[in-house]
Amino acid sequence: MHKFVGTAVAAALCWSVAASAQSAPDASFGRNGSGIGAARTVPSSDAEAAAPGATRLTLAEAVRMASGIAPAVEAAGYRVAGAEARANETRAGLLPSLSLSAAYFNRSATLASTGFSFPPNLGFSLPALIGPYDNVDGRIRVSQSVVDVATWQHLKADRIQVQGSEADRGAAVQGAARAAALAYLRAVRAQALLGARQADSVTAAELLSLADAQVQAGVSPPLDATRARTQLAAARGALIVARNQRQKADIDLALALGQDPAAVYALADTLTGDLGTSAAPLDSAAALSLALDRRADLAAERDRGLSADAQRKAIGMERLPRLDLEGDWGPNGKTPGTTLNTRDLAVSVTIPLLDGLKRDARGAEQRALAAESGVRERDLQRQIAAQVRSALLDFASGVEQHDVAAQGLSLAEEELSEARERFASGVAGNIDLISAQSTLNQARDAEIDARFTTAAARVNLAYAAGVVETVH
Repeated sequence: MHKFVGTAVAAALCWSVAASAQSAPDASFGRNGSGIGAARTVPSSDAEAAAPGATRLTLAEAVRMASGIAPAVEAAGYRVAGAEARANETRAGLLPSLSLSAAYFNRSATLASTGFSFPPNLGFSLPALIGPYDNVDGRIRVSQSVVDVATWQHLKADRIQVQGSEADRGAAVQGAARAAALAYLRAVRAQALLGARQADSVTAAELLSLADAQVQAGVSPPLDATRARTQLAAARGALIVARNQRQKADIDLALALGQDPAAVYALADTLTGDLGTSAAPLDSAAALSLALDRRADLAAERDRGLSADAQRKAIGMERLPRLDLEGDWGPNGKTPGTTLNTRDLAVSVTIPLLDGLKRDARGAEQRALAAESGVRERDLQRQIAAQVRSALLDFASGVEQHDVAAQGLSLAEEELSEARERFASGVAGNIDLISAQSTLNQARDAEIDARFTTAAARVNLAYAAGVVETVH
């Protein structure tokens, strides 16, 4: 009778394993990244169900959102506005200046203080104090720089700085897009791990039911049921941790997007084979060529060097003569009714001769800044080449890791099935069954991690190549 009960339970459980294996989609994984199927471990409805009020979000939407409203991008936009304002300030020195003024004076003066006096033999002299007397004056003043080569060169340097600030904003966009994409992938990974832990809990519950049935049938000792309960408790503890990690992943994602940390997202994408693809080529030479053309941080560093060199030239041009035209016109008199229109017109030439070597020091400073920028530019080019190579290595490794992990997952499922059948048949205890369950749990995690590694490598390659905004 005991043997019959064990055989019947084994047959029922084997049928359940076969049915679930047929319902799970295949996990093929091509080297080009286009053949990765859905996760073999199908998560329960709790892992897939969206929380109330959750915002549906795809990877492409997360990248697009971060590129527009991330705090780093917004701050970089203000730096661009500041650079444009500085350029406008410099340009003002080349534009006409117009001002109006009106004044009323009640004055007294002494001519002796100016050294003005009449000879004593003339028989008369001026009083020591003249006034007080009234004076009314109104002026319209106009000035225009006619020739100012140095200011034109300073304006050119400021415009290059504006270009550099715009490139800095582009670098902030690329950095924010990468951070959002990786945060999204980590959230997807946490969701997949939550599904795996739920599947672990289901498996542990099934094994506990089997152990209880075996104990009641007298086929197994009570110790087997105790082991199964211990495994179920551990699975539930791991599920609690996984659920917490999933919720914390939403917080990290919200911060990367510049949103309220209390936001909850329903992730529309999963760790499929094409998650994280972009316009970045998988050929190292092509990816590096694209990176040198599209990386905004490299363009920003190049512009900083050009701006410093332009400022150095502008400082040297400050030694050249400057030609200005000035004039004013307006009424002047003792009272408003007795004024007469007066004017001044002047053409001035200014030739700087000596300023205590201040211009030389400023020029040396800009020369050093340009040389420093050149060093940083060359170093950044090497870093970009290293980033491209590293991302391609990670991608190739991720593909190979998944091949191994998928095989390991298949073998772990087979091991669990065989151990379950042996335990249900009463020919072995559940120590092998518990070991097989642990192996399956590890295999599920390894397969998920391999998918995440490959997707993250795609994102890092897109960032290295300067096309991270195209990640989807």
